[in-house]
Amino acid sequence: MIAYVTRRILFAGVLLLVVSLFTFLLFALLPTDPAALTCGKACTPERIEANRVRLGYDKPVTTQYWLFLKGVFAGRTYGEGQGEFTCPAPSLGYSFSEKDCVTTLIGRTLPVTASIAAGGFALWMIVGIGLGMVSALKRGRWPDRAISIFSVIGLSFPTFFLALLLLFIFVIWTQILPFPSYVAPQDDFIGWCKALILPWCTIAIISAPSYIRLTRFGMLETMNEDYVRLGIAKGLKRSVVLRKYVLRSALIPIVTVAGLDFGITLGGAVFTESVFSLPGMGKLSIRAVIDSDLPVLVATTLVAAVFIIVFNLLVDLFYGFVDPRVRVRT
Repeated sequence: MIAYVTRRILFAGVLLLVVSLFTFLLFALLPTDPAALTCGKACTPERIEANRVRLGYDKPVTTQYWLFLKGVFAGRTYGEGQGEFTCPAPSLGYSFSEKDCVTTLIGRTLPVTASIAAGGFALWMIVGIGLGMVSALKRGRWPDRAISIFSVIGLSFPTFFLALLLLFIFVIWTQILPFPSYVAPQDDFIGWCKALILPWCTIAIISAPSYIRLTRFGMLETMNEDYVRLGIAKGLKRSVVLRKYVLRSALIPIVTVAGLDFGITLGGAVFTESVFSLPGMGKLSIRAVIDSDLPVLVATTLVAAVFIIVFNLLVDLFYGFVDPRVRVRT
């Protein structure tokens, strides 16, 4: 087991390094002058050149990447003399449009995105697994048909359309909820819930149908296994068999997919944050695109990739603990 965990961690580390290299090169080799984007329309050739030297854009791309990696672990100092400033580790660059270190910007917006992703994840897992169980136990009856209709509708809605629809119904039309305005949960927990309930519902409605189908299929497949029939024939209570054997077996592939989906959701809830005007990483990324803020674009892309890779690693480790055959094969 130790060898399996070590291999997976080393592979994840190499993958993170490769992703960081390709992401950095993708933005570094764009046919634009990053130094010219640091001071807007008021740039003079002298100021552009000063910013190019100050931010290290005058160095070869390989040297820039090395300085970028070094900054992640040891921080990075820009400029010299009175104009010198430092972005502490982990440094992902400096944003001239925001006048701040990129890591500070991400640290400010990440809690919002994490709140949206975690709440949406919990809601879609509860709804998806719960309705999937009902659908499997009521196979062929009206609850199964109603849940199937809900699944088709949920899969058919684009995220931005569903978010706008919920916003119109609950905020503009019925005025049941105020327009989402994010507050930290430690400051106002009720206000935090009110601000995020619609984004949570949006993510849950979009994501839950896949888990309804996975749960239904997994339970129906397991219920036809010989050991389940044998347990019921020997007098075990149906509820015990369903809870201990059927549901547990059906949850293994669900947990595997859930870990990856949560990493993807945490990495970029762009449409949800934009529609509800929440100050998360998605909105930060869109603002960076509009302002041509390359350091922020590189950093948000890397952070999203890190979340996906890390949760992929956690799923692999979990699967290795649950199913020993995985450790033997890999």
